[in-house]
Amino acid sequence: MLYTRRNIGKIALASTAALLMAKPNSTIRGVNIGVITYSFRSLNGSAEETLKHTLECGFSGVELMSNNAEGFAGAPSSGTRMAFGPGGPRPANAPKQKAGGGRPQMTPEQRAAMQQAAEETKKWRLSVSMDKYKALRKMYEDAGVKIYPFKLPPAMTMSDDEYEYIWNVASTLGANHITMEMPTDGAFIKRVADFASRRKIAIAFHTHGQGGDSHFDEALGASKYTMLNFDIGHFMGVTGKDPVPVMVKYASRIASLHLKDRKGPGGETNLQGPGGGGPNMPWGKGDTPLKQILQTTRKNKYKFYGSVEYEYNTPDGSDALTEIKKCLQFCRAALA
Repeated sequence: MLYTRRNIGKIALASTAALLMAKPNSTIRGVNIGVITYSFRSLNGSAEETLKHTLECGFSGVELMSNNAEGFAGAPSSGTRMAFGPGGPRPANAPKQKAGGGRPQMTPEQRAAMQQAAEETKKWRLSVSMDKYKALRKMYEDAGVKIYPFKLPPAMTMSDDEYEYIWNVASTLGANHITMEMPTDGAFIKRVADFASRRKIAIAFHTHGQGGDSHFDEALGASKYTMLNFDIGHFMGVTGKDPVPVMVKYASRIASLHLKDRKGPGGETNLQGPGGGGPNMPWGKGDTPLKQILQTTRKNKYKFYGSVEYEYNTPDGSDALTEIKKCLQFCRAALA
């Protein structure tokens, strides 16, 4: 059969359309790799744009942050962007922690803004329909992207109705766990454990590494629905210890991993605060045994996701999406 230039052009256009319609697959030799949407924080934060970035980078699973989900559902814009860290939610522009000390006190204006934002958000959460979240799930799943955890951390100050809202959203999105920072307060652990047990959707505790794994058994003992969102980079960066044996020990109680590369503690470039320690590094340049983590996951046939969390500084001449793609490529090479 002879092909004219016109026919060849039509075939090329059809091939391009087929590529655009192809669904992503970031499960590599049985290892589930996803991305936390925090990785796209320097880009447009809408759920639609975040999905676009996820597809461009080639991921078929996401840990969905609440700002993406609630923005899609029509949450009020308070003008106070909240950040989540070892000390719980706080305004993103609040004073940073100093090395060797506690977090500086927020100003009265910051406290007032935080309180007002919390009240407005609570009122909205207790009135919003789940229909928007159903539409969000459908949009992502139609594109071939699974939402496996939802990150809207419960707070001790929240009402039971707000807790119900968090678990309702997670269920509607199809998530099998909710992620939050690991509490140090036993009463707080019990409260979230009780909700997780009743709703049968796990709460997975993320840590920045402070204290190592000494607190894991207490948190996991609260319920079979308390699990770990184990951040291997933070564990190495703060403790300097190999996270591979810890992952193996607690594998049955890990809901998901956070994947990043950090130097161990002790250098001149240590980060500040309770999540301090060695700096974030481009993958393969730090001390975190990422390759061993991935290969151990494959060898032992662990089914939990590893979430790419892009935190190192973007190199000159590059951009966030290029670097996130490099992280996924690192996983492919490590599992080849």
